[in-house]
Amino acid sequence: MTKFSLVIASTVLLSATAITQAEVISITDPRYDVPNSVEGVIRPVQGMTMASVEQKFGQPEQKSAAVGEPPITRWTYSDFVVFFEHNLVIHSVVPH
Repeated sequence: MTKFSLVIASTVLLSATAITQAEVISITDPRYDVPNSVEGVIRPVQGMTMASVEQKFGQPEQKSAAVGEPPITRWTYSDFVVFFEHNLVIHSVVPH
């Protein structure tokens, strides 16, 4: 009976240890102006309008014509590239 109690106690302790361990995941709000690359480049975030990107970051070096349906437009800046669907940012990247 003692051996059985020891097995039960061990199982309970191991289960409690597994339950008490938890991974903490922190996801920052993408609307904040934080560097969104290793280089620390602040770039437009999803949902910004073309007008707000132009107001905040200035004129792009190059504006590509809209392609496809829905129309996707690409603006190239010196440090990053912004992709728009209609007039809203869908993604911005730092080229390697």
